[in-house]
Amino acid sequence: MKRTVFNEDHEAYRSTLRRFIEAEVVPHYDQWLADGLVPKDLYRKLAALGMFGIEAPEEHGGAGIDSFKYAAIECEETARAGVVLGSSGVHVALCLPYLLQLGTPEQLKAWMPGFISGETMYAIAMTEPGTGSDLSGMTTHARLDESGTHYVLNGAKTFITGGYQADRIIVCARTAPADPTDRRFGISMLVVDTTLPGFSVGRKLDKLGLRVSDTAELSFTDVRVPVDHLLGEEHRAFHYLRDNLPKERLAIAYGAYAQAKAAVDFTQAYVTDRTVFGKSLATFQNTKFELAACRAEVDAAQAVADRALEALDAGELTPAEAASAKLFCTEVATRVIDRCLQLHGGYGYMTEYPVARLYADSRVNRIFGGTSEVMKMIIAKDMGL
Repeated sequence: MKRTVFNEDHEAYRSTLRRFIEAEVVPHYDQWLADGLVPKDLYRKLAALGMFGIEAPEEHGGAGIDSFKYAAIECEETARAGVVLGSSGVHVALCLPYLLQLGTPEQLKAWMPGFISGETMYAIAMTEPGTGSDLSGMTTHARLDESGTHYVLNGAKTFITGGYQADRIIVCARTAPADPTDRRFGISMLVVDTTLPGFSVGRKLDKLGLRVSDTAELSFTDVRVPVDHLLGEEHRAFHYLRDNLPKERLAIAYGAYAQAKAAVDFTQAYVTDRTVFGKSLATFQNTKFELAACRAEVDAAQAVADRALEALDAGELTPAEAASAKLFCTEVATRVIDRCLQLHGGYGYMTEYPVARLYADSRVNRIFGGTSEVMKMIIAKDMGL
């Protein structure tokens, strides 16, 4: 069936991004993998393509396009090339929605130019060493000082994607004790400049996959954050986080579908060239059947991802639909990439082959943004179970 989710403007962007990745990313990617992060200059180059300003308002230098379809193309093109563009996805897909939805006119005027240009990279800090998915149990806290002009922030965060290189971090912290009847009350969002005294970056975490996307531990010791860096209303951050989860989960679902599709493409090319027992590996019935089964699963995942994408752009994507898309697409990616790696034989276990990197990179899809088990709970609740 003909795909209708993208138009000519989207395809023009795809062509531009594909050329950029081939010229500016692929030749350097092995070194970035060894370094465990991308050079910050990459973000300024991505910004020059317009990547960081697509959804930003025109009055602040963005394109003002209220659509996630360009981000979906980025998922497809990076997977196609077997690369990851550092933590640029967190900067745009996770941080920008909070800034646009909650930022005051004064905040947006001050922060958007650097955001769009890539001069100021953002990350978001939610998870803590002892809380995991239970955000309501966070202990990082911020209190107003006696003058009422600054919050004094103390605590620690972990698994913070982009935290090692970020210039500003949206930190979720408790600003009031939890209400006994509502543990989610009392959490606020503070935009913290990483040059402030008392802020420090701990270990750059050594991950199984997504190795060029830096992930770090952070600590805050009496960090004085101006009160005008409060994002949104005080004590309501948990509700803001909940409201943005459908978009975050769609982003993960789309990335997973794109990784599965890329794995099939990489594997088809490999088995066509690989000779076994004097014959092309692609001529064996098992190879054909395995790739055909993978292709069918990818086609189904694409349909689910595209449907959710259209619903998001129309403002109709529900939490349960986003959870369903994430659950289905991430589980498909797990199965497909594993089968594709098997068809590579021993070479599939070598990181010089993109299918090996996809195998490692994709595993976290079933964990972050809410585990597969949490997705099932959301879907079951929506079913009235």
